[in-house]
Amino acid sequence: MSINVLFFARYSEAIGLDSLEMEGEFATVDAVRQALAAEADFAVLNETSLMCARNQELCSLDEPLQAGDEVAFFPPVTGG
Repeated sequence: MSINVLFFARYSEAIGLDSLEMEGEFATVDAVRQALAAEADFAVLNETSLMCARNQELCSLDEPLQAGDEVAFFPPVTGG
C-alpha cells in the first residue's frame, strides 16, 4: 500500500520535509503517525494536539486508510 504523507506549518519545519511517500500496510491514520513518530526526526508527531486529514478532509487518528490515500499532519490552528 502506498500512502502520500504531507506535513504543514511547524511540523514541516521540524521534520525538514513537506511530504513523503510511505509503503506498507497501514490500517489507520494513527498507524502512519506511529510508524513515523518512532523515528527521532519525526518525534514532533507525538504531540497530543496534532491534527490530521485524509484526502483533504479533517479526520480522527482512527480514520481507516486505503491504498493511494493522502494523509496530512498539522498543528492546531487558531484564529485571531
